[in-house]
Amino acid sequence: MTLSLDVVSVAGPVDLPLAGEQDVQAACGIMHVHGRRFGRPTPLGLDYASIVAAELAELGVQALTLAQARGIPLHSVSTSLAQAALLAVGQYLAAATADDPVEPHSPGGPPFHSAEGIAFEIEALDPSVWQRFWAAFGADDHAVSRGWRPFLHRFATATCPLPLLAEVLAAHPMAWITDVAGSAGMTLVRVSDQPVEHLPAFVLSGASDGHRRGRPVELLPLSGLVVLESCRRVQGPLAGHLLRLLGATVLRIEPPGGDPSRWVPPMAGDTSARFHALNRGKDVVEIDLGTPGGREEALDLATTADVFLHNWAPGKAEQWSLRPDDLARARPGIVYAHASGWGAELGPNPPLGTDFVVQAHSGVPSSLMTIVDVFGGVVSAHGIVAALTRGATRVNSSLLSAASRMNAWPRRRCAEPLTVPVCDDLTALAADPRFARVLVRDDCVLVSSPWEFTS
Repeated sequence: MTLSLDVVSVAGPVDLPLAGEQDVQAACGIMHVHGRRFGRPTPLGLDYASIVAAELAELGVQALTLAQARGIPLHSVSTSLAQAALLAVGQYLAAATADDPVEPHSPGGPPFHSAEGIAFEIEALDPSVWQRFWAAFGADDHAVSRGWRPFLHRFATATCPLPLLAEVLAAHPMAWITDVAGSAGMTLVRVSDQPVEHLPAFVLSGASDGHRRGRPVELLPLSGLVVLESCRRVQGPLAGHLLRLLGATVLRIEPPGGDPSRWVPPMAGDTSARFHALNRGKDVVEIDLGTPGGREEALDLATTADVFLHNWAPGKAEQWSLRPDDLARARPGIVYAHASGWGAELGPNPPLGTDFVVQAHSGVPSSLMTIVDVFGGVVSAHGIVAALTRGATRVNSSLLSAASRMNAWPRRRCAEPLTVPVCDDLTALAADPRFARVLVRDDCVLVSSPWEFTS
Protein backbone atom coordinates (compact mmCIF):
# COMPACT_ATOMS: atom_id res chain seq x y z
CA MET A 1 0.00 0.00 0.00
CA THR A 2 1.36 3.42 -0.92
CA LEU A 3 1.00 6.13 1.68
CA SER A 4 0.60 9.73 0.62
CA LEU A 5 -0.25 13.07 2.16
CA ASP A 6 -2.32 15.35 0.01
CA VAL A 7 -0.99 18.90 -0.08
CA VAL A 8 -2.22 20.78 2.98
CA SER A 9 -4.77 23.16 1.55
CA VAL A 10 -5.87 26.54 2.82
CA ALA A 11 -9.65 26.16 2.95
CA GLY A 12 -10.14 22.38 2.85
CA PRO A 13 -13.86 21.57 3.30
CA VAL A 14 -14.69 25.19 4.18
CA ASP A 15 -16.49 26.71 1.19
CA LEU A 16 -14.74 30.09 1.21
CA PRO A 17 -12.11 31.58 -1.14
CA LEU A 18 -9.39 31.73 1.51
CA ALA A 19 -6.09 32.97 0.10
CA GLY A 20 -3.77 32.28 3.04
CA GLU A 21 -3.04 32.58 6.75
CA GLN A 22 -4.49 36.06 7.15
CA ASP A 23 -7.78 35.12 5.51
CA VAL A 24 -8.02 31.98 7.65
CA GLN A 25 -7.44 33.88 10.89
CA ALA A 26 -10.08 36.40 9.81
CA ALA A 27 -12.79 34.02 8.57
CA CYS A 28 -12.39 31.17 11.08
CA GLY A 29 -12.58 33.19 14.28
CA ILE A 30 -8.96 33.44 15.42
CA MET A 31 -8.80 37.21 14.99
CA HIS A 32 -12.13 37.55 16.78
CA VAL A 33 -11.16 35.44 19.82
CA HIS A 34 -7.60 36.73 20.08
CA GLY A 35 -8.91 40.29 19.74
CA ARG A 36 -11.38 40.09 22.62
CA ARG A 37 -8.71 41.48 24.95
CA PHE A 38 -8.30 44.50 22.67
CA GLY A 39 -11.98 45.08 21.93
CA ARG A 40 -11.58 44.42 18.19
CA PRO A 41 -10.55 41.54 15.89
CA THR A 42 -6.77 41.35 15.87
CA PRO A 43 -4.40 38.98 14.03
CA LEU A 44 -2.02 36.84 16.03
CA GLY A 45 1.67 37.69 15.80
CA LEU A 46 2.49 34.32 14.24
CA ASP A 47 1.13 32.08 11.49
CA TYR A 48 -0.76 29.98 13.99
CA ALA A 49 -3.16 28.21 11.63
CA SER A 50 -0.22 27.19 9.42
CA ILE A 51 1.75 25.93 12.44
CA VAL A 52 -1.14 23.83 13.76
CA ALA A 53 -1.98 22.53 10.28
CA ALA A 54 1.62 21.41 9.72
CA GLU A 55 1.59 19.46 13.00
CA LEU A 56 -1.79 17.92 12.17
CA ALA A 57 -0.40 16.89 8.78
CA GLU A 58 2.61 15.17 10.36
CA LEU A 59 0.32 13.47 12.85
CA GLY A 60 -1.90 12.34 9.98
CA VAL A 61 1.07 10.75 8.19
CA GLN A 62 2.06 8.90 11.38
CA ALA A 63 -1.52 7.67 11.70
CA LEU A 64 -1.48 6.41 8.12
CA THR A 65 1.76 4.53 8.77
CA LEU A 66 0.19 2.92 11.83
CA ALA A 67 -2.96 2.08 9.84
CA GLN A 68 -0.87 0.29 7.21
CA ALA A 69 0.98 -1.69 9.87
CA ARG A 70 -2.39 -2.74 11.35
CA GLY A 71 -3.84 -3.78 8.00
CA ILE A 72 -6.33 -0.90 7.76
CA PRO A 73 -6.75 0.05 4.09
CA LEU A 74 -6.13 3.79 4.18
CA HIS A 75 -3.71 5.46 1.80
CA SER A 76 -4.12 9.24 2.03
CA VAL A 77 -5.02 12.01 4.44
CA SER A 78 -5.67 15.70 4.09
CA THR A 79 -6.06 18.66 6.39
CA SER A 80 -6.14 22.42 5.98
CA LEU A 81 -5.34 25.73 7.61
CA ALA A 82 -9.06 26.35 8.08
CA GLN A 83 -9.59 23.06 9.92
CA ALA A 84 -6.60 23.82 12.13
CA ALA A 85 -7.97 27.27 12.93
CA LEU A 86 -11.39 25.89 13.81
CA LEU A 87 -9.80 23.31 16.10
CA ALA A 88 -8.06 26.19 17.87
CA VAL A 89 -11.32 28.08 18.48
CA GLY A 90 -13.40 24.95 19.14
CA GLN A 91 -13.99 25.64 22.84
CA TYR A 92 -15.00 29.24 22.18
CA LEU A 93 -17.35 28.16 19.38
CA ALA A 94 -19.00 25.61 21.67
CA ALA A 95 -19.46 28.25 24.39
CA ALA A 96 -20.94 30.77 21.94
CA THR A 97 -23.58 28.26 20.77
CA ALA A 98 -24.51 26.79 24.17
CA ASP A 99 -27.93 26.97 25.80
CA ASP A 100 -26.88 29.59 28.36
CA PRO A 101 -26.86 33.29 27.53
CA VAL A 102 -23.70 34.49 25.83
CA GLU A 103 -21.12 35.74 28.33
CA PRO A 104 -19.95 39.34 27.99
CA HIS A 105 -16.41 39.68 26.70
CA SER A 106 -15.25 43.05 27.92
CA PRO A 107 -11.75 43.98 26.74
CA GLY A 108 -8.72 43.90 28.98
CA GLY A 109 -6.19 41.57 30.50
CA PRO A 110 -2.56 40.74 31.29
CA PRO A 111 0.36 40.81 30.92
CA PHE A 112 0.99 43.12 33.87
CA HIS A 113 3.75 45.73 34.10
CA SER A 114 5.89 46.88 37.01
CA ALA A 115 6.85 50.49 37.79
CA GLU A 116 9.95 50.01 35.60
CA GLY A 117 7.78 48.80 32.71
CA ILE A 118 8.80 45.14 33.03
CA ALA A 119 6.08 42.87 31.60
CA PHE A 120 5.14 39.73 33.53
CA GLU A 121 2.42 37.13 34.00
CA ILE A 122 1.03 35.75 37.26
CA GLU A 123 -0.84 32.51 37.85
CA ALA A 124 -2.83 31.01 40.71
CA LEU A 125 -5.39 28.22 40.82
CA ASP A 126 -6.25 28.77 44.49
CA PRO A 127 -8.39 31.79 45.50
CA SER A 128 -6.55 32.10 48.83
CA VAL A 129 -3.29 32.70 46.94
CA TRP A 130 -5.05 35.37 44.87
CA GLN A 131 -6.36 37.10 48.01
CA ARG A 132 -2.99 37.00 49.85
CA PHE A 133 -1.13 38.41 46.88
CA TRP A 134 -3.38 41.44 46.40
CA ALA A 135 -3.83 42.07 50.13
CA ALA A 136 -0.07 42.64 50.39
CA PHE A 137 -0.45 45.59 48.01
CA GLY A 138 -3.50 47.01 49.78
CA ALA A 139 -5.64 46.48 46.68
CA ASP A 140 -9.36 47.27 46.84
CA ASP A 141 -11.18 44.23 48.27
CA HIS A 142 -14.10 44.58 45.87
CA ALA A 143 -11.80 44.72 42.84
CA VAL A 144 -9.88 41.68 44.09
CA SER A 145 -13.05 39.69 44.68
CA ARG A 146 -14.57 40.64 41.32
CA GLY A 147 -11.31 39.92 39.51
CA TRP A 148 -10.93 36.30 40.59
CA ARG A 149 -13.49 34.75 38.23
CA PRO A 150 -12.34 36.53 35.03
CA PHE A 151 -8.73 35.74 35.96
CA LEU A 152 -9.41 32.06 36.66
CA HIS A 153 -11.47 31.64 33.47
CA ARG A 154 -9.42 33.76 31.10
CA PHE A 155 -8.27 30.60 29.29
CA ALA A 156 -11.92 29.93 28.46
CA THR A 157 -12.96 33.46 27.48
CA ALA A 158 -9.74 34.92 25.96
CA THR A 159 -10.20 38.15 27.88
CA CYS A 160 -9.59 39.23 31.47
CA PRO A 161 -10.70 42.75 32.49
CA LEU A 162 -9.22 43.60 35.91
CA PRO A 163 -10.22 47.18 36.71
CA LEU A 164 -7.80 48.84 39.17
CA LEU A 165 -5.61 45.78 39.73
CA ALA A 166 -3.14 46.32 36.89
CA GLU A 167 -2.64 49.89 38.10
CA VAL A 168 -1.80 48.59 41.60
CA LEU A 169 1.11 46.53 40.29
CA ALA A 170 2.27 49.28 37.94
CA ALA A 171 2.99 51.44 41.00
CA HIS A 172 5.55 49.02 42.46
CA PRO A 173 9.07 47.91 41.50
CA MET A 174 9.61 44.46 40.08
CA ALA A 175 11.78 43.30 42.97
CA TRP A 176 9.03 43.89 45.50
CA ILE A 177 6.31 42.36 43.32
CA THR A 178 8.51 39.26 42.97
CA ASP A 179 9.03 39.02 46.74
CA VAL A 180 5.30 39.38 47.42
CA ALA A 181 4.49 36.71 44.84
CA GLY A 182 6.94 34.31 46.47
CA SER A 183 5.48 34.92 49.93
CA ALA A 184 1.88 34.53 48.73
CA GLY A 185 2.50 31.41 46.64
CA MET A 186 1.70 33.24 43.40
CA THR A 187 3.52 32.05 40.27
CA LEU A 188 5.24 34.98 38.54
CA VAL A 189 7.05 34.74 35.20
CA ARG A 190 8.60 37.62 33.31
CA VAL A 191 7.65 38.01 29.65
CA SER A 192 10.74 37.04 27.67
CA ASP A 193 11.82 38.75 24.47
CA GLN A 194 14.12 35.79 23.71
CA PRO A 195 12.07 33.00 22.10
CA VAL A 196 12.82 29.53 23.46
CA GLU A 197 13.76 27.28 20.53
CA HIS A 198 15.37 23.94 19.70
CA LEU A 199 13.57 21.76 22.25
CA PRO A 200 12.27 18.46 20.80
CA ALA A 201 8.47 18.57 20.57
CA PHE A 202 8.21 15.17 22.26
CA VAL A 203 10.65 12.55 23.47
CA LEU A 204 10.09 8.83 22.86
CA SER A 205 11.81 6.12 24.88
CA GLY A 206 11.42 2.47 25.82
CA ALA A 207 10.69 -0.44 23.54
CA SER A 208 7.53 -2.48 23.06
CA ASP A 209 7.06 -6.06 21.98
CA GLY A 210 4.47 -4.86 19.46
CA HIS A 211 1.49 -6.46 21.24
CA ARG A 212 -0.91 -3.56 20.69
CA ARG A 213 -2.63 -4.25 17.41
CA GLY A 214 -6.30 -4.19 18.45
CA ARG A 215 -8.80 -5.55 15.98
CA PRO A 216 -10.01 -2.77 13.61
CA VAL A 217 -13.75 -2.16 13.82
CA GLU A 218 -13.89 1.00 11.68
CA LEU A 219 -11.86 2.52 8.88
CA LEU A 220 -9.73 4.76 11.08
CA PRO A 221 -6.06 4.38 12.02
CA LEU A 222 -6.52 3.84 15.78
CA SER A 223 -9.74 1.79 15.63
CA GLY A 224 -9.65 -1.02 18.16
CA LEU A 225 -7.04 0.66 20.39
CA VAL A 226 -7.86 1.87 23.91
CA VAL A 227 -6.57 5.05 25.59
CA LEU A 228 -6.87 5.44 29.36
CA GLU A 229 -6.81 9.19 30.10
CA SER A 230 -6.46 11.06 33.39
CA CYS A 231 -6.26 14.73 32.39
CA ARG A 232 -7.62 18.16 33.28
CA ARG A 233 -7.95 21.55 31.55
CA VAL A 234 -7.04 21.69 27.80
CA GLN A 235 -3.72 20.14 26.71
CA GLY A 236 -4.28 16.55 27.88
CA PRO A 237 -8.01 16.31 27.13
CA LEU A 238 -7.41 17.70 23.62
CA ALA A 239 -4.74 15.05 23.02
CA GLY A 240 -7.23 12.37 24.04
CA HIS A 241 -9.90 14.02 21.88
CA LEU A 242 -7.66 13.85 18.80
CA LEU A 243 -6.84 10.20 19.49
CA ARG A 244 -10.58 9.50 19.64
CA LEU A 245 -11.09 11.28 16.32
CA LEU A 246 -8.41 8.96 14.93
CA GLY A 247 -10.53 5.97 15.99
CA ALA A 248 -9.35 5.07 19.51
CA THR A 249 -11.71 4.28 22.36
CA VAL A 250 -10.91 6.79 25.12
CA LEU A 251 -11.78 6.07 28.75
CA ARG A 252 -11.47 9.10 31.06
CA ILE A 253 -10.66 8.71 34.74
CA GLU A 254 -12.43 11.47 36.67
CA PRO A 255 -12.59 12.10 40.44
CA PRO A 256 -15.70 11.08 42.41
CA GLY A 257 -18.52 13.41 41.38
CA GLY A 258 -16.90 14.06 37.99
CA ASP A 259 -14.40 16.57 36.68
CA PRO A 260 -15.33 19.99 38.13
CA SER A 261 -14.92 21.48 34.65
CA ARG A 262 -18.12 19.67 33.64
CA TRP A 263 -20.18 22.24 35.53
CA VAL A 264 -18.53 25.47 34.39
CA PRO A 265 -21.00 27.64 32.38
CA PRO A 266 -22.08 28.09 29.71
CA MET A 267 -23.88 24.75 29.68
CA ALA A 268 -24.77 22.63 26.65
CA GLY A 269 -27.45 20.26 27.89
CA ASP A 270 -26.16 18.97 31.23
CA THR A 271 -22.45 19.52 30.47
CA SER A 272 -20.21 22.55 30.16
CA ALA A 273 -19.97 23.49 26.49
CA ARG A 274 -16.21 23.96 26.67
CA PHE A 275 -15.77 20.62 28.41
CA HIS A 276 -17.98 18.99 25.78
CA ALA A 277 -15.79 20.37 22.99
CA LEU A 278 -12.77 18.48 24.39
CA ASN A 279 -14.38 15.34 25.77
CA ARG A 280 -17.36 14.42 23.59
CA GLY A 281 -17.55 10.71 22.86
CA LYS A 282 -15.21 9.58 25.63
CA ASP A 283 -16.27 6.94 28.14
CA VAL A 284 -15.95 7.92 31.81
CA VAL A 285 -15.19 6.11 35.06
CA GLU A 286 -15.02 7.88 38.43
CA ILE A 287 -12.05 6.84 40.57
CA ASP A 288 -10.38 8.38 43.60
CA LEU A 289 -6.72 8.03 42.69
CA GLY A 290 -5.80 9.31 46.15
CA THR A 291 -6.80 5.96 47.66
CA PRO A 292 -5.09 2.56 47.35
CA GLY A 293 -8.32 1.02 46.10
CA GLY A 294 -8.67 3.69 43.43
CA ARG A 295 -5.14 3.17 42.21
CA GLU A 296 -5.70 -0.60 42.00
CA GLU A 297 -8.84 0.06 39.96
CA ALA A 298 -6.85 2.27 37.58
CA LEU A 299 -4.16 -0.39 37.16
CA ASP A 300 -6.86 -2.97 36.48
CA LEU A 301 -8.28 -0.76 33.71
CA ALA A 302 -4.77 -0.39 32.29
CA THR A 303 -4.53 -4.14 31.69
CA THR A 304 -6.71 -3.74 28.59
CA ALA A 305 -5.40 -0.35 27.46
CA ASP A 306 -2.80 0.49 24.80
CA VAL A 307 -2.05 4.03 26.02
CA PHE A 308 -2.06 5.69 29.44
CA LEU A 309 -2.19 9.49 29.16
CA HIS A 310 -1.98 11.96 32.04
CA ASN A 311 -1.08 15.60 32.67
CA TRP A 312 -0.63 15.44 36.45
CA ALA A 313 1.52 17.92 38.30
CA PRO A 314 5.15 16.98 39.04
CA GLY A 315 5.40 14.31 41.74
CA LYS A 316 1.82 13.00 41.46
CA ALA A 317 2.76 9.84 39.55
CA GLU A 318 5.30 8.97 42.25
CA GLN A 319 2.90 9.86 45.07
CA TRP A 320 0.21 7.62 43.61
CA SER A 321 2.59 4.80 42.54
CA LEU A 322 1.35 5.19 38.95
CA ARG A 323 4.75 5.60 37.33
CA PRO A 324 5.73 4.10 33.97
CA ASP A 325 7.08 0.93 35.61
CA ASP A 326 3.88 0.53 37.64
CA LEU A 327 1.75 0.69 34.49
CA ALA A 328 4.16 -1.58 32.60
CA ARG A 329 3.76 -4.31 35.24
CA ALA A 330 0.01 -4.17 34.73
CA ARG A 331 0.23 -4.00 30.94
CA PRO A 332 3.62 -4.79 29.38
CA GLY A 333 4.25 -2.56 26.37
CA ILE A 334 1.65 0.08 27.26
CA VAL A 335 2.50 3.57 25.97
CA TYR A 336 2.91 5.85 29.00
CA ALA A 337 2.36 9.48 27.92
CA HIS A 338 2.92 12.49 30.15
CA ALA A 339 1.76 15.89 28.86
CA SER A 340 3.28 18.41 31.25
CA GLY A 341 3.68 22.17 31.49
CA TRP A 342 7.46 22.54 31.65
CA GLY A 343 8.87 19.07 31.05
CA ALA A 344 12.25 18.69 32.76
CA GLU A 345 13.56 22.08 31.67
CA LEU A 346 12.92 23.94 34.96
CA GLY A 347 13.88 21.14 37.33
CA PRO A 348 11.81 18.96 39.68
CA ASN A 349 9.88 21.83 41.32
CA PRO A 350 8.79 24.15 38.50
CA PRO A 351 6.19 26.93 38.82
CA LEU A 352 2.62 26.31 37.71
CA GLY A 353 2.82 25.29 34.06
CA THR A 354 -0.28 26.82 32.48
CA ASP A 355 -0.64 28.32 29.02
CA PHE A 356 -0.08 31.99 29.84
CA VAL A 357 2.99 31.64 32.05
CA VAL A 358 4.56 29.29 29.48
CA GLN A 359 3.80 31.88 26.79
CA ALA A 360 5.56 34.51 28.89
CA HIS A 361 8.64 32.42 29.62
CA SER A 362 9.01 31.05 26.10
CA GLY A 363 8.65 34.33 24.22
CA VAL A 364 5.59 33.23 22.23
CA PRO A 365 3.59 36.29 21.06
CA SER A 366 1.14 37.02 23.87
CA SER A 367 -2.49 35.92 23.55
CA LEU A 368 -5.29 35.14 25.97
CA MET A 369 -6.36 32.44 23.53
CA THR A 370 -5.08 29.06 24.66
CA ILE A 371 -2.68 28.85 21.73
CA VAL A 372 0.02 26.86 23.55
CA ASP A 373 -2.49 24.54 25.24
CA VAL A 374 -4.10 23.67 21.90
CA PHE A 375 -0.82 23.20 20.09
CA GLY A 376 0.52 21.24 23.07
CA GLY A 377 -2.45 18.87 22.78
CA VAL A 378 -1.71 18.29 19.10
CA VAL A 379 1.99 17.68 19.88
CA SER A 380 1.09 15.21 22.65
CA ALA A 381 -1.22 13.26 20.35
CA HIS A 382 1.48 13.28 17.65
CA GLY A 383 3.98 11.81 20.10
CA ILE A 384 1.56 9.08 21.19
CA VAL A 385 0.83 8.00 17.61
CA ALA A 386 4.57 8.08 16.86
CA ALA A 387 5.17 5.79 19.87
CA LEU A 388 2.46 3.38 18.73
CA THR A 389 4.01 3.35 15.26
CA ARG A 390 7.64 2.96 16.32
CA GLY A 391 7.21 0.59 19.26
CA ALA A 392 8.20 3.08 21.98
CA THR A 393 6.64 2.93 25.45
CA ARG A 394 7.31 6.42 26.84
CA VAL A 395 6.23 9.80 25.49
CA ASN A 396 7.10 13.04 27.25
CA SER A 397 5.82 16.32 25.86
CA SER A 398 5.18 19.71 27.41
CA LEU A 399 3.68 23.11 26.78
CA LEU A 400 7.22 24.49 26.79
CA SER A 401 8.34 22.04 24.08
CA ALA A 402 5.24 22.94 22.06
CA ALA A 403 6.04 26.65 22.44
CA SER A 404 9.60 25.98 21.28
CA ARG A 405 8.24 24.26 18.18
CA MET A 406 5.99 27.26 17.50
CA ASN A 407 8.94 29.63 17.90
CA ALA A 408 10.87 27.76 15.22
CA TRP A 409 8.48 29.23 12.65
CA PRO A 410 9.24 32.71 11.26
CA ARG A 411 7.32 35.51 12.98
CA ARG A 412 4.67 37.36 11.02
CA ARG A 413 6.27 40.45 9.48
CA CYS A 414 3.44 41.99 7.51
CA ALA A 415 -0.17 41.08 6.89
CA GLU A 416 -1.52 40.17 3.48
CA PRO A 417 -4.60 42.09 2.40
CA LEU A 418 -7.83 40.35 3.39
CA THR A 419 -10.04 38.89 0.69
CA VAL A 420 -12.83 37.76 3.05
CA PRO A 421 -14.83 39.48 5.80
CA VAL A 422 -13.57 39.24 9.37
CA CYS A 423 -15.65 37.03 11.67
CA ASP A 424 -16.85 39.03 14.67
CA ASP A 425 -19.57 36.64 15.87
CA LEU A 426 -18.99 32.92 16.44
CA THR A 427 -22.73 32.20 16.47
CA ALA A 428 -22.94 33.58 12.92
CA LEU A 429 -19.98 31.41 11.90
CA ALA A 430 -21.72 28.36 13.38
CA ALA A 431 -24.85 29.06 11.30
CA ASP A 432 -22.95 29.80 8.07
CA PRO A 433 -23.63 26.98 5.56
CA ARG A 434 -20.14 27.42 4.13
CA PHE A 435 -18.78 25.84 7.33
CA ALA A 436 -21.36 23.04 7.43
CA ARG A 437 -18.95 20.26 6.38
CA VAL A 438 -16.60 20.89 9.30
CA LEU A 439 -19.10 21.45 12.14
CA VAL A 440 -21.51 19.18 14.02
CA ARG A 441 -24.30 20.00 16.45
CA ASP A 442 -24.61 18.13 19.75
CA ASP A 443 -26.28 20.49 22.26
CA CYS A 444 -23.84 23.11 20.96
CA VAL A 445 -21.78 23.49 17.78
CA LEU A 446 -18.57 21.46 17.75
CA VAL A 447 -15.69 21.09 15.31
CA SER A 448 -15.46 17.78 13.48
CA SER A 449 -12.24 15.86 12.78
CA PRO A 450 -9.44 18.00 11.29
CA TRP A 451 -8.49 15.13 8.96
CA GLU A 452 -10.08 13.49 5.98
CA PHE A 453 -8.82 9.97 5.33
CA THR A 454 -9.39 8.04 2.11
CA SER A 455 -9.02 4.33 1.36
